[in-house]
Amino acid sequence: MTVPSLRKLEFDLEVNKTTLHNWKKNRPKLFEFIIESYKNKEVLKKHLELLLEQKNLIEKEIVLTKDRIN
Repeated sequence: MTVPSLRKLEFDLEVNKTTLHNWKKNRPKLFEFIIESYKNKEVLKKHLELLLEQKNLIEKEIVLTKDRIN
């Protein structure tokens, strides 16, 4: 899993780099929680993409099976 860039964090959280650096230094648990949340989000996104791909493959197989039957 990749760690989000500071720019991405700045944009998503609507804070500046200084705030992020302060969180990292003074509130490490908060900062780590934010990073872990992004990692979880990335994992969920990948799972969703895989499920959609699987759905498409199943739909294609259904169409092929219907064509063979008819």
